[in-house]
Amino acid sequence: MNGPGGATDAERAQIKALFIAERGYWRPWTETMLESCPGFVRQYARYAGYPARTGPLSERMVELTYVALDSSSSHLFEAGLRTHMKRALEVGATQADIFDVLHLVAVQGVAGVCQATDILGEFVDLRTLAAIDPKLQARIDRLGAAHALRLGAVARLDPGYAEVLLDFIEQGGPAAGLTPAERSLVQLALHACFTAFNPDAIRQIVPTALSQGLAAGELLQAIELGAHLAVHGTALGANVLREINGAQREKP
Repeated sequence: MNGPGGATDAERAQIKALFIAERGYWRPWTETMLESCPGFVRQYARYAGYPARTGPLSERMVELTYVALDSSSSHLFEAGLRTHMKRALEVGATQADIFDVLHLVAVQGVAGVCQATDILGEFVDLRTLAAIDPKLQARIDRLGAAHALRLGAVARLDPGYAEVLLDFIEQGGPAAGLTPAERSLVQLALHACFTAFNPDAIRQIVPTALSQGLAAGELLQAIELGAHLAVHGTALGANVLREINGAQREKP
């Protein structure tokens, strides 16, 4: 029997099974899409599942990347965060790993401060300001590149801010957690995602990651994992349409 989307009941059941196998969840919005546009659900499952299924990263690292992307202040998608945080713990991530990811999420926004301050510095004569203290400069040199932070102008204009920021980076994370290379993967995913695309940060993270021994395929997979978060807009639209249709059916 054909449904409203042109698929038979058996075909829709197959598509649903494929989606759950690829994505690990089933939601009201996917049911709505399956009823009206089964081709979308089939092809989205293949497209969204591809980078996680075929790349070199471990399941643990894939899920931790999703935790970063869904918890990022540029996305804040709680349903996905719950799914992927639970899955990350199931496949070997530790509590320290999770808190390390959340710490990186909190640092993400500072890259914008650095870039904006660099622009401010183009219109202010930094030569009239005191030189950066050598101890502060040493801290910047040690931590700046690893977190995609160009802190030169910040440290000249407001050294106190640079100090407390570096304290937060150095001391705000868990005692254990991700390796430096794993942190680079998470940061690359955060800055490459369309919700907070940051080319300047990406150009800083990539050479750091390569110097840490990561392969191009690992970096590419971290980049690819962010694209299909755009489906959360589709999910919102499908849920709203389902509510509108339900309300119309209830009208006398």
